[in-house]
Amino acid sequence: MDLGREKVFKLTTGSFLFAFFIFLLLIIASLALYTDPQALFSALFSGEVLFSIRLSMVTATAATAACLTVALPAAYTLSRTEFFGKNFVDVILNIPIVTPPVALGAALLIFMNTPLGVGVRDVFVFQVAGIVLAQFTVITALAIRLMKATFDNIDPRYENVARTLGYNKFQAFFKVTLPIARGGIIAAAILAWTRAMGEFGATVMLAGATRMKTETLPIAIYLSLATASVEKAAAVIFILIGLAVVTLLAFQKISGRGVVL
Repeated sequence: MDLGREKVFKLTTGSFLFAFFIFLLLIIASLALYTDPQALFSALFSGEVLFSIRLSMVTATAATAACLTVALPAAYTLSRTEFFGKNFVDVILNIPIVTPPVALGAALLIFMNTPLGVGVRDVFVFQVAGIVLAQFTVITALAIRLMKATFDNIDPRYENVARTLGYNKFQAFFKVTLPIARGGIIAAAILAWTRAMGEFGATVMLAGATRMKTETLPIAIYLSLATASVEKAAAVIFILIGLAVVTLLAFQKISGRGVVL
């Protein structure tokens, strides 16, 4: 009797997994079925789409580099150090994760019109640098969260043993902790980069949606649908889906597990 109930339970839970999996496959398949293959291929190699790919890769890479510069020491501090107000800091750092990107972009745009931000407004507002800033704002909190989980899983005793062998704090971090955390850091960087590639809300609010200037891949989808160019929108969607698949596979390969955010 228990064995029969266990089979029913597995069949029931598995049916939900299978149903949602089929749902996602149907959505992806609809892109190919709805558009003409020749028009889709032509749109894929159009000058505008190629510009969007280059711009997205350049800005996402710059944003990720800046993100890692901040996220790595910040995540280590949250993982290893106790200080007054740590819980409050932790809550504030989570705001970009739970806040809609369009709200973050609007907040950045408002900041640029305050006395503190007016001096750099022309550098970021409706400019390529604004794309990098928007992406950086969105992905840094995510990277901190992922890296903190990595440092939390590293026993502090490794550093303590290194200290007893004559290493100072910097040497213990760079020669002991960092190599152990390498896999988690690389995985966080990959996810942050891909998230930056797909960022839309904050980008369109701060940098705008100017064709062939601030036209990243997500903005290219928006502009294409606004002009009823379905083939071009579908081509860009396929690019983003391909990037997402490759990224998730790379993350699983590096971390040895599924993606958990």
